[in-house]
Amino acid sequence: RKVCKSIKAAINAMNMPLLNAFECGYVQGVKYIDPKVEVLSNVVGSTPTSFNDPGRGGEIAKSQFDRGADVVFPVAGPTGLGVFQAAKDAKKLAIGVDSNQNHIHPGVVLTSMVKRIDQAVYDSLLAAKNQKWQAGVQEMGLKEGGVDWALDQHNRKLISAEMEKKINDVKAQIISGKIKVVDFRANNSCPVR
Repeated sequence: RKVCKSIKAAINAMNMPLLNAFECGYVQGVKYIDPKVEVLSNVVGSTPTSFNDPGRGGEIAKSQFDRGADVVFPVAGPTGLGVFQAAKDAKKLAIGVDSNQNHIHPGVVLTSMVKRIDQAVYDSLLAAKNQKWQAGVQEMGLKEGGVDWALDQHNRKLISAEMEKKINDVKAQIISGKIKVVDFRANNSCPVR
């Protein structure tokens, strides 16, 4: 399967700043690679139950695939399981979130955006051990190893050597500050759409 169509999509469980930040980062990445790509966006609902509705997630993803999307990025907890099934049924792709979800439907989950909670916990424990721990909020991005993308045996066939090189090059440019990624929460808006 080739990932090259000009339509991508995102699904948020709810309209809230944190989830909008995930979507905004995704849109910035898509537009960095090809500014002409259209990104469809839908919200599952307005209550916390929106995070646990795989049926609704699948319906929304099917609609997005029917409108031409070839990849859908759900930021919706277990609702995303319905998105993965819809992607499998449509012979399309989805992107996992929070943890490595590549194994859920091998060959369908293009990659996963992973939050490295393990790294955050390790860093905090190490700081405590060295008597340097301080209370407060600590943000960990790519540079600090707090977020990353997942590449393993379940999606290896979907990621060409050229794609992997480009992803790692962009990652290095974000870490160095050459590429700026705007946090939706800074202005309550996304710089690209």
